[in-house]
Amino acid sequence: MFHAMKKHGTARRLALLTAATTGAVLLTAGPAAAHVEVEADNAQALAENVKLTFVAESESADAGITELRVVLPKGIAPADVAYDKGPEGWKFTARDDGYVIKGPAVKTGEDAEHSVVVKQLPDAKELAFKTLQTYSDGRIDRWIELSEPSGDGHGNEAPVLELKAAAPGAKPASPSPSESRPASPSPTPTETEPESSPAARAEAKEDDGGLSIGAWIGIGAAVLIVAGGAAYAVRRRAGAQQ
Repeated sequence: MFHAMKKHGTARRLALLTAATTGAVLLTAGPAAAHVEVEADNAQALAENVKLTFVAESESADAGITELRVVLPKGIAPADVAYDKGPEGWKFTARDDGYVIKGPAVKTGEDAEHSVVVKQLPDAKELAFKTLQTYSDGRIDRWIELSEPSGDGHGNEAPVLELKAAAPGAKPASPSPSESRPASPSPTPTETEPESSPAARAEAKEDDGGLSIGAWIGIGAAVLIVAGGAAYAVRRRAGAQQ
């Protein structure tokens, strides 16, 4: 009987220890388990028109997710990203470094999922999408850490998409017509200088030491007046002599 009681006590202690250990693991893993994930329908370098799906897990028991700001990795321009779908009522806005989607808070405790379509993935091994996750109470979770080469992170790692090697013969897509159009050359001085008017040309000539048209007209008029006066004087003198 003593051995039976001792065996029962040992089993009980083991059960309590197991329960305590499990509870500690759950309490430790709970907050760290929440994060943002990204996946693609074709996770391959240089793949075109690829749909990326992001899932932002909720880490709050009191507030719902209202906004996600995503910073695009090098090789993906905001202009090459098109919004696909997201939580009801959310709107998509492009930014210089990525995009933002936001709207009414999702139900408390629920994840926020959205998807975008990328014109072409860059030629890389992996892509990190730094994300800021905002809740209705103003709390912000910053999923922006990059894993160390050893694989160790700090608990707030950015979602990372691993890519397969590019398909044989795959090349970067040609830029759009607006991107490939060469910039208009700067006008030459002759193109920007307005055509000179006759008066302007005359003034320019006068500045160069010549006489303007107006000056010549004035001289001609003075000559005519003098000539007319001289002729009149001659006629008067002739009439007086007669």
